[in-house]
Amino acid sequence: MVYKTKGVCSRSIDIELDGDTIKSVKFNGGCNGNTKGIASLVQGMKIDDVIARLKGTDCGGRGTSCPDQLARALEQAKAAQ
Repeated sequence: MVYKTKGVCSRSIDIELDGDTIKSVKFNGGCNGNTKGIASLVQGMKIDDVIARLKGTDCGGRGTSCPDQLARALEQAKAAQ
């Protein structure tokens, strides 16, 4: 799935799932090192675990962040399953 982000530097997030497990994540735009690190850390994790850890993370007072946007994308993917 491709999730269009809102309120952050990254433009979108490409997410590949295998059931309730994250197979791969790729942020398009954003802070390159940080988004690659997040993508690597969540690979192989369960969707619910990632949502619990990342949802609500703030970046610079924006009320959201790239990790928060990933959590929101995963919530959307979970609802669609």
